[in-house]
Amino acid sequence: MPYALFCNDAKLSKTYPAEADVWKVAQNSGLVVDVVSEDGKTAPRPVLDHDYEIRPCLPDPLEDPFRNKADAERDARHEPRLEP
Repeated sequence: MPYALFCNDAKLSKTYPAEADVWKVAQNSGLVVDVVSEDGKTAPRPVLDHDYEIRPCLPDPLEDPFRNKADAERDARHEPRLEP
């Protein structure tokens, strides 16, 4: 099942073949933050900022999730990454 990034039921990203692909796109877009647990004993874990969430969804007509993944990987190699 393909996945995409959503905010309040609005689809914000293209559709990708796997949830991990959307996490990579979100990370490269600066939408992932590290959260430390309240007890402070576990390592920080990545979470999506604000009300963003990754959900399974059907691709839009004429959309190819595998092509979207390839395009995102190509773009990530050519664009500077946003660092926290």
